[in-house]
Amino acid sequence: MKVQIKLLLLLFLCNTINSNAQEILPFRPTPTASQAGRTIDESVYKNRTVQSHLPKDAPNILIILIDDAGPGLPDTYGGEVHTPNLTKVANNGVSYNRFHSTAMCSPTRSSLLTGRNHTRIGNGQITELANDWDGFSGVIPKTSATVAEVLKQYGYSTSAFGKWHNTPGAQTSQAGPFEFWPIGYGFEYFYGFLSGETSQYEPTLVKNTTFVKLPKTAEEGYSLSDDLADNAIEWIQNHQAIHPEQPFLMYWAPGAAHGPHQVPKQWIDKYKGKFDDGWDKYRERVFEKQKKLGYIPSNAKLTPRPDNLAAWNAIPESEKPFQRKLMEVYAGFAEQADYDAGRVIDELEKMGIKDNTLIFYIWGDNGSSAEGINGSISELLTQNQIPSKIEDHIKTANELGGLDVLGSPKADNMYHAGWAWAGSTPFKGTKLLGAYFGGTRQPLAISWPKKIKIDKTPHAQFHHVNDVVPTIYEAIGIKTPNIVNGYNQDPFDGVSMLYSFNDGKAKDQKHTQFFDIMGSRAIYHDGWMASTFGPRVPWLTITPGLAAWTPDKDKWELYNLDDDFSQADDLSAKNPEKLNALKELFLIESAKNNNLPIGGGLYLALHPEALPINPATEFNYTGNITRLPEVVAPKIATVANTITIDAEVPKDANGVLLALGGYSGGLSIYVKDGILYYEYNMMEIDRSIIKGNTKIPEGKAKIVIDLNTTKHSQYAHLNSAKVNISVNGKVYATGNVPILVNLGFTVYECLDIGTDLGSPISEAYFEKAPFAFNGKINNVNIRYKKK
Repeated sequence: MKVQIKLLLLLFLCNTINSNAQEILPFRPTPTASQAGRTIDESVYKNRTVQSHLPKDAPNILIILIDDAGPGLPDTYGGEVHTPNLTKVANNGVSYNRFHSTAMCSPTRSSLLTGRNHTRIGNGQITELANDWDGFSGVIPKTSATVAEVLKQYGYSTSAFGKWHNTPGAQTSQAGPFEFWPIGYGFEYFYGFLSGETSQYEPTLVKNTTFVKLPKTAEEGYSLSDDLADNAIEWIQNHQAIHPEQPFLMYWAPGAAHGPHQVPKQWIDKYKGKFDDGWDKYRERVFEKQKKLGYIPSNAKLTPRPDNLAAWNAIPESEKPFQRKLMEVYAGFAEQADYDAGRVIDELEKMGIKDNTLIFYIWGDNGSSAEGINGSISELLTQNQIPSKIEDHIKTANELGGLDVLGSPKADNMYHAGWAWAGSTPFKGTKLLGAYFGGTRQPLAISWPKKIKIDKTPHAQFHHVNDVVPTIYEAIGIKTPNIVNGYNQDPFDGVSMLYSFNDGKAKDQKHTQFFDIMGSRAIYHDGWMASTFGPRVPWLTITPGLAAWTPDKDKWELYNLDDDFSQADDLSAKNPEKLNALKELFLIESAKNNNLPIGGGLYLALHPEALPINPATEFNYTGNITRLPEVVAPKIATVANTITIDAEVPKDANGVLLALGGYSGGLSIYVKDGILYYEYNMMEIDRSIIKGNTKIPEGKAKIVIDLNTTKHSQYAHLNSAKVNISVNGKVYATGNVPILVNLGFTVYECLDIGTDLGSPISEAYFEKAPFAFNGKINNVNIRYKKK
């Protein structure tokens, strides 16, 4: 009797699973249609019919995500960056003028791909600053399956191209683990880069799980956006040739126009003289164009420039050519990205599949970036909190041949924060400010010719990147799964936008959305928004009082968005009850979404001693190790250490023994015409070169480099260093490094032994890169010194 009950229960469970198969992924395998007997002659053979889990006309999905781009930039909506392909998508479908990001890279991308709020899924800040709080761990949990994982299970082909930035930095080396790489999140094919940025000329690229060699050099015309488009087009062609009956999902995120701003000269030249009158005038012009186009309401107000952000007229005349050129480079860079996005879209048209492709073209994963501060030839000076003067940057540019070096392989330039503010027209704020639309409001164009009627009047429903995945599921006609790969799924925070596709006047179906990036926070609810600026000022190298910040002392503002499109009129004094209600709602939403403690994403900035690093204090490398990402490499540029290189030196010794970083900042130990050099390239604006007076001896050589750190005499948060070099036990050279980087040279370059791949660190061998050592390196030992 008990056995019969168990069998009945088992049958009941099986039937339940079958009848609700769409709620549990993966689907059960299709059983055989054949009947097996004792022998083949006694058996009945019949090919099984694999059941499709998709409707017959399931659309292809293309998500295009531009990087670090504000709403006041594309000429589609009134800006002055030429974006004909964004315009093409908009003119073939609909646009949204109240669509939002999180204000930061990794948080937006994780939210976009999962349909959940960024802190619910551990992405409260970029992965490089991940910490132990649940909302800030830097790992998308498997309990929030990505759209790629779900659509793959339903039968879609899935691919991703370009920037990923959703894998913890410590897991981005050749050793993996690969569980949190794109292929571990449902993308069957990935071609791009894992970090938050990369060089446009010498990127560190991955195909699936393998680091790849570039198809050509910068001198031969290589440019990353072009390469990503080429690869995506090739993937589409292969897919249509082999599986034309199968729909696909493509996520194309080129990494432009994130720093470094690098683009071939022909794109820059298109904007020569276009921005000569500066960022204040730019905002005024764009504001009027936005109104004329109807992209913003006629009663919208242009918000004023912050007091601590320089006016264009306050910039010395001697600096203005530099600042203008930086914006010309950015504009050309952004236009190139749009051009390459257009090439991908055009391929859909050539293949005859564009009509049934649902395209989301999102202009920015956050607003324009103010991280260039006052304009920079090497952008990571800011992240390393190294003060510099504009004349240092201009001097470096002039030494390299003039302002045309900007945008080239020899510069990692980022524009002045004033241009980022201009790119946010008409709003307050920039990237990193979750409080204001300058950091969070992103133009969105959607086309799907088969299902969406063309409407050139912007749709004004309030939406967020977490709404894209629910929209895709409803558009396809599939249910949100409750279990994926054995994991019970987290609830969606997003809502479908499908109701608004063909009804621009439809009533909002999204009622509440919270925003928080490193303590800059806001809460939206039914037409109202409460905002507080937060502890950090993105356009200052160091924000005064940051260490003593507490959220309890933050001043909140209140906006009625139905009457105030641009957050121009603060109503907090007039309506304190409404403000207090929204502040309370913010805390409720924070508790629901793992957004506690408030400002949790700032923890490593406030407590750098907690930065998770490889716990090892000694590293040993046999042979020529290459492309070890800087984030997981030994910290030979930041902490006291001893490097011991055992090498066999030929008669005419030349080449790189060890290199960490790139031209924008790096450390290289190399031999040139027999002389040993130690070069510490401090973000281009200062190069410490320590070299011997004699050639290193031929034959076996033991080269020892000691780096001893001391506190900087002027800046308490920085270090200086003395370098001692010995060869075969004898003193060879000594010297000083005035300033050490305190985080790292780059977030995308690598450690190479025996060569300098990627961007060459030193001008001494730039034309000869990768300048491989012509001898033999038997061993490299790196040991940290005890504190």
